[in-house]
Amino acid sequence: MIVSKSRGGGAAERTAREKEKKLPELEEFLARRDYQGAATLLKFRLGGDPDDLEAREFLAYAYFHHGDHARALQVYERLLEAEDPDPVYHTYAAACLFYMGRFAEAEEEALRGPKSPLQTRVLFHVAHRLGDEAKLMNHHQQLSDSLEDQLSLAAIHYLRSHYQEATDLYKRLLLEHCDYLAINVYIALCYSKLDHYDVSLEILALYLQQIPDSALAVNLKACNTFRLYNGAAAEAELKVLEGTGNANDDNFLVKHNRVVFKGGEGALQVLPQLLETPPEARLNLVIFHLHNGEVEEAYNLVKELEPSTAPEYIIKAVVHISVGQAYQDSQDSLHLKLAQQHFKLVGSSASECDTIPGRQCMASCFFLQKQWEDVLLYLKSIRTYFYNDDDFNWNYGLALAAHGDFKEAEEVLLMVKNERYQMEFCFLSWLARAYIANGKARLAWELYLRMDSNDDFSLLLLVANEFYRVGEFLYAAKAFDVLERLDPAPEYWEGKRGACVGVFRAVVTGREPPESLEEVAGMLRNTSNPQVEYIIRVMRKWQASQSGGAGRAGGSGGGSEDGGFR
Repeated sequence: MIVSKSRGGGAAERTAREKEKKLPELEEFLARRDYQGAATLLKFRLGGDPDDLEAREFLAYAYFHHGDHARALQVYERLLEAEDPDPVYHTYAAACLFYMGRFAEAEEEALRGPKSPLQTRVLFHVAHRLGDEAKLMNHHQQLSDSLEDQLSLAAIHYLRSHYQEATDLYKRLLLEHCDYLAINVYIALCYSKLDHYDVSLEILALYLQQIPDSALAVNLKACNTFRLYNGAAAEAELKVLEGTGNANDDNFLVKHNRVVFKGGEGALQVLPQLLETPPEARLNLVIFHLHNGEVEEAYNLVKELEPSTAPEYIIKAVVHISVGQAYQDSQDSLHLKLAQQHFKLVGSSASECDTIPGRQCMASCFFLQKQWEDVLLYLKSIRTYFYNDDDFNWNYGLALAAHGDFKEAEEVLLMVKNERYQMEFCFLSWLARAYIANGKARLAWELYLRMDSNDDFSLLLLVANEFYRVGEFLYAAKAFDVLERLDPAPEYWEGKRGACVGVFRAVVTGREPPESLEEVAGMLRNTSNPQVEYIIRVMRKWQASQSGGAGRAGGSGGGSEDGGFR
């Protein structure tokens, strides 16, 4: 009985196990958007029947939607090698080439296919990428009012930075096709580009409620989070994709964004492989090189780039500035002029003039022209967005100082926390000017004393002249004394002599304590010049007269001798 029961039970269990082992249907994978799983199933089928045309077509479809356009292209190329292939495969192959950044090849391949709305859309996008305006307008005229064609038109508006036009078109399409949830993602993309990150997140939530593991939507949410908060918070958003098949090494969006969220970590390993897809990869690699002082590498990446979007114009302008400042040769003025032109194009454009980047660009354009009042007008309008940003405070502080607003300039420059910035001569020189103008000569002198670089002589010369100009003669004498010992040029002795006499006058008029004369005498004796003993003798005579009769000597002898000094 036990054996018989066991056999009966075993048959039932085997049937249940067979049901459990039944392979999922292709439709199940596609419905879940598990394109990697679909590709695995299709490859299994093709292993049993290599001539299964439908399986091969769906394999290309699965690879394409998984973002593996190179493998999809290989499948289509094999399909085209078959006897009497469907010519539409040329159009599908063109779409793969387009996403791989091989735009000229994509155009050639698309033209081999039959005329169709899909061919028009592919050629429309290729014309945009190749910058062929004539072809772009020609294909634009061939677009119909179909959903697919209108989505392509909206996409081109987006890619050409016409975000408001794209938003309006997407909204109209969503009203007509409210069940097409993905249009919410496209609208969210537009709002993100318009710097409305919070609005973008709200719209995105409608889509993520239904499809929480969408790689595109999750990446966009992470990007918005990065803009609103920081890289750590943004990277945490990407964890939703783990285990879904969307966060593997082949997903270029995840790979790219993780580099950005980690502040450039792994940039040289990841970004060079993604220079065309996404377009931001090249720009972020340029930014990485600029942050590391690799100006030549950054320039090589953009010198052939014909900018068509605001970020491309801005990055190229920044590179031109960096080259112009790094290499002070005959070309530096040309680079700065090109930078100025790029900034003006963005800042004065109708789509960017009221955005934060647009105002930054106009400020940068006027900065290069040294029109400080205009610079401050634009920077003040966006300061609340960058209150603790070192780069912004650097530029804002320098503009304030150059405009003569030294009190606020000092406050803003002291907000810069980046230690590398704090060591640069440009920063130190303007902070020193601000200190001196604000009556804080001692702090300016201490800046020089703490400086340890090849620019310390330049800073010393600057503060020496600034001290002298505002009448801080004791510190001017100290500075010129050091300059003279480093380089016994006649002008440094003349500066020290005038500063020492200035200290003496300040002592006589009561603006400096008499003890300062001892310090001045010590500095004078560092110079081998006949005038030294005469100046010291006059000072001693005045001191002696002060001890015997301050009023008479100070008004007569001191004034007479002082007149001789001039």
